[in-house]
Amino acid sequence: MVRLVLAVVAAVAVSGAAEAHPVPFSYLDLRIDSTGVDVSVVAHAYDLSHDLGLGVESPGRLLDSAILQAEGNRIGTLLGERLTILGDGRPLSAGEWSLPEPLHDRQSVRLQTRYESGASLGSVTVSAHLFPYDPEHQTFVNFYDTGELASQAILGESRSEFEYFMGTRQGAVAVVRKFLPAGIHHILIGPDHLLFLVGLLLLGGSMRHLALIVSAFTLAHSVTLSIAALGFVTPPGRIIEPAIALSIVYVGADNLMVRGGRDMRGWIAFAFGFIHGFGFATVLREMDLPSRALGWSLFSFNLGVEVGQLAVVVAVASLLALVRARSEAAGRRLALAGSVVVIAAGSFWFIQRVFFAGGIP
Repeated sequence: MVRLVLAVVAAVAVSGAAEAHPVPFSYLDLRIDSTGVDVSVVAHAYDLSHDLGLGVESPGRLLDSAILQAEGNRIGTLLGERLTILGDGRPLSAGEWSLPEPLHDRQSVRLQTRYESGASLGSVTVSAHLFPYDPEHQTFVNFYDTGELASQAILGESRSEFEYFMGTRQGAVAVVRKFLPAGIHHILIGPDHLLFLVGLLLLGGSMRHLALIVSAFTLAHSVTLSIAALGFVTPPGRIIEPAIALSIVYVGADNLMVRGGRDMRGWIAFAFGFIHGFGFATVLREMDLPSRALGWSLFSFNLGVEVGQLAVVVAVASLLALVRARSEAAGRRLALAGSVVVIAAGSFWFIQRVFFAGGIP
């Protein structure tokens, strides 16, 4: 199915650019084994002739054996400078490029090389922008794992990098190493999510109770994050983002209305966690979830979010406990002032996201 989609995209690209460029795309095959990556590049003679300065009036000249042999080193150098292969995040060094092979039926040239890793890899990242002179140019990438076609990607001007995770133990470790820090990073740089958490902490409580409140939030957002990241339900951001802002307003208002009644913060965290999960999913979808390790990537990202949240809980709850230990009245005033700030910030974000979605002029 994926190959069919790629074929249709290629056909549309050809028909749309036929007058200016006969074939505005190239092909890249990566065959991964236990000690490295075999790479094969197929590039159109038109693109190579252009970037080698040979003229494009008759790009078929490059397919002449004598000319192709004479330009072999330049072609290998050109492609090598525009192609980067990383193994587990480390640059791999390419060996010698093979002599260019003419593909007359495709008006193209094929070269091959090998990138040595010296050990089994958990992930392979390819970065390729082979012909930047043409903004429409695309490179179709095939990843072969243990001889089987395992993944495909399209690289171009708007997206020049793709990471493939192996279906092995090393691959699972690589997924965790990428997505766990990403979850921590996202919760720590998300002011709306953080303020929601801080609002839940302002009234205090034991560390165990506060951890349970935050875990209820994690449980709920993990459900909707997974559903949205997998594409089952994807509510539009114009609805989710204002709803997240309203959840912050609600938490602050609830703090102000509590007068010795039941502590409903766990239920509030759980209910609004479903909404925040859709917000997390937007970021996760942009990270190219590995199709062969969806479970590990979702688990790792959620775990990272939970670690980040618990770090916030420990820091904020410890500070609030210190204030209350010195003066209970000061603790109450801080909770009051903090709740007002939470309401104000949530209200500002709601107005901004509803009425100024394109930015405040």
